[in-house]
Amino acid sequence: MKKISRRDFIALSATTVGMTVAGGAGQAIGETAPAAPVMDGSQIKEGPRSIPVMAECDVLVVGSGPAGLSAALAAAKEGASIVIVERYGFFGGVITQVNMGSIAWYRYAHTVDAGGIMKVFETRAKEMGASIDPFAYLKKIPFATGVLEKEGLLVNGVPTYEILDTEMFKYVADTLLLEAGVVPVLHCFAVGAVMDGNVIQGVITESKSGRQAILAKRVIDATGDADIANFAGAPFRKSPKNELMEVTTNFSCTNVNLRSLMIDSLLHTGKMKDWAYETSGKEDEMASTALVKPFEEAKKAGEIPKDWDVRSYWNGMRPDEEILSMDAVHMTGIDSTDVWDLTRAEMEGRKRSIKVMAALKKYQPGFSKARIRNFGTSLGTRESRKIIGACTITEHDIKNQARFADSIGVCPEFIDGFNVLYIPTTGRYFQVPYGIILPQGVENLLVAGRCVAGDRVSHAATRQMVCCMVTGQGAGVAAAVSLRDKVTCRQVSIAEVQDRLKKQNVRIA
Repeated sequence: MKKISRRDFIALSATTVGMTVAGGAGQAIGETAPAAPVMDGSQIKEGPRSIPVMAECDVLVVGSGPAGLSAALAAAKEGASIVIVERYGFFGGVITQVNMGSIAWYRYAHTVDAGGIMKVFETRAKEMGASIDPFAYLKKIPFATGVLEKEGLLVNGVPTYEILDTEMFKYVADTLLLEAGVVPVLHCFAVGAVMDGNVIQGVITESKSGRQAILAKRVIDATGDADIANFAGAPFRKSPKNELMEVTTNFSCTNVNLRSLMIDSLLHTGKMKDWAYETSGKEDEMASTALVKPFEEAKKAGEIPKDWDVRSYWNGMRPDEEILSMDAVHMTGIDSTDVWDLTRAEMEGRKRSIKVMAALKKYQPGFSKARIRNFGTSLGTRESRKIIGACTITEHDIKNQARFADSIGVCPEFIDGFNVLYIPTTGRYFQVPYGIILPQGVENLLVAGRCVAGDRVSHAATRQMVCCMVTGQGAGVAAAVSLRDKVTCRQVSIAEVQDRLKKQNVRIA
């Protein structure tokens, strides 16, 4: 397998012929310089152009969230040369863009977890000072330790999970990628797929360097929105806008009296059954720290519109009186593949956050002197496109501990969405099949993350960061194994993929 280094990132003249660009303006690699764009009614027509190839690699990963990072690191571990492309100036996706460091908040004393690269993230973050004990303040309150132990969140005084420090995790991600020999490309959008018939050969990018191509033997779509699958012509489904899960504007805040907040939360803890129409039963009496009362008071006073969906889940309490993530502003009717919807939601979300913060300051103990420190870099998106895969994982599979011969990992029975809430406190889990990351109709393309194949309720499980990391690591290993064995991703030996995943400490069964 060809190895590359950062020195390879130079614009090379493209000589490849017979490849077409899908998803752009119909250009072809290696053609003559384009004529000036011309108007044709309400459209602008652009002639053929030459597109320089900026890099070639074994495996190209597009998107660097939990799925993309896992895919890149897993494939690199198998000896493939990797390029990872990210549209922002840092890696981490929802972790670093949306301030969601709570990648394992579902983990209780008896949870069966996935292992693999997720454990690497947690371990390295802790070693590098980039994680936070979520219960540090609670453990200082005499009666709180007993509550945490009863809930199964403390085991022998040790928390079952830690929160990633989302700013510091940007550096952790940099470090992990460079240590693995992955070639990073930041500030770069993928805007089209390079196709040879139904075989993907790379992507077209747009950046400050202009329009360029990255060619690859295998491509992993970790965009979250199945952008590359869409460009390549793979079939997908997308629910009507009014049925899509909500998007969220998250913000961090400072000058919070965390002790006052903790005491108030313990005294007025709600129940998880209050926030979902359907549970498995075991969740009903579990404690929920969601802040709702201050927003109800603000609505009564006419300070927040009654139709706003406002409930605040907070995580990442730093010792300097900061909360890394307030997940409070939820907006429906937003299609995250529509630039107009994205624009509207980003601005509306910030407007709502200001009113939410005012309500917290007025009605919530611990927030009287608090202020917003920063907004998330991007909206938190839960749902958009989902591919039609070689197989589909279903609600029944998730709820009934499904087992698959082509398992690429396990995921705890954790469902959160569409008014369904299952928390994996009893050790139940399902296997994740390879077929859900394998799109129909396109060869040598794998899709990882929230856009894998599944039905409505199963999406409330597969969208979770833990499952995104499972599908990402599975995609990375499968891509590398298929290259080594000189077969397509569709023909790859599942047994060999499973063997390599086990060697990467992934639990398969």
